[in-house]
Amino acid sequence: MTRELGHRVWVVPAGRIPFPSNGPEPAFTSFDEVCVLNAGDEPADLVLTIYYEDQEPVGPYPVQVPARRVRHIRFNDLIDPEALRLDRPFGCVLHSSVPVVVQFGRQDTRLPGALGIATALAHPADLPDG
Repeated sequence: MTRELGHRVWVVPAGRIPFPSNGPEPAFTSFDEVCVLNAGDEPADLVLTIYYEDQEPVGPYPVQVPARRVRHIRFNDLIDPEALRLDRPFGCVLHSSVPVVVQFGRQDTRLPGALGIATALAHPADLPDG
């Protein structure tokens, strides 16, 4: 018996895609992203919802991660139903059909000749049954 790894609900409270970027694209484009590990035997159907300080949440942004795979999802690439605005604070709630592990990452190239990278485990927030 294999123990399932991860959780079905994850929270990223501190998003903010850095702007502007410096350097050649796409390698030096600033971004925020979530890295999703699906170590299970079934595909993970994800739904991301974006929260802002001054408007109602936006979503759903559906994404799939195949079984036994990892996928990096740049918030910059989420455009339907609405593209995320650069340099604007946001939070994200990710719901998955199967348990996954989620890490948040940021690449910041705002300063010429400098590259900042930060990562943190997202917060697992499974809802209680019932």
